Amino acid sequence: MRESPASGAEGSAGPEVSGQAAGGLIIFLNGTSSSGKSSIAKELLAVLGEPYFHLPVDAFHAMRSGPELPPDELALVLKRTWMGFHRAVAGMAAAGNNIVVDHLFSEPWRLHDCLGLFSPQDVVLVGVHCPLPELERRELARGDRPSGLAARQFDRVHAHGLYDIECDTGSTSALDCARQIKEFLGRRPTPTAFEQMRASLPLLPAEG
Repeated sequence: MRESPASGAEGSAGPEVSGQAAGGLIIFLNGTSSSGKSSIAKELLAVLGEPYFHLPVDAFHAMRSGPELPPDELALVLKRTWMGFHRAVAGMAAAGNNIVVDHLFSEPWRLHDCLGLFSPQDVVLVGVHCPLPELERRELARGDRPSGLAARQFDRVHAHGLYDIECDTGSTSALDCARQIKEFLGRRPTPTAFEQMRASLPLLPAEG
């Protein structure tokens, strides 16, 4: 498990509810398909000492009904789904809910969209890594993912290169990853990874 070298004031592990809701904490798990994000999220919900919602992007895709679409129309529907998912996460957090997000930054626009929507000081960005041979083994064993999906995502998902904390599910169990993330929450430094990346995009509005 690796942590950001940034240093500064300690962050809160979640908001207190009194009067108008403060923003909730977003624990954002970013990794390729089959990297173990959902398994870590499940363990996090069990070990965290306060209410959290697990919002996986796959659940939003599963809500969609209708016939099969040609590739160009499907691409547009998928992008709208991802954009709606980002806004649902932002809305839940803005209402004071703590969230565990299971998603992946396989395209740069997804990261940029989230940078513009989330309160950057309230995001813990977790890099979920796994060696490619193990990803391919898991993908084959699952049987519910297109062959080669993880390999296609492998170099893109972590291309931004900046995290608050990172884990490797090839060598660490989901439960141990969750425990280390929980321990990190009470002493997370600032600026956060999201704050640092947001500062590098001057067209985004400043937090105030």
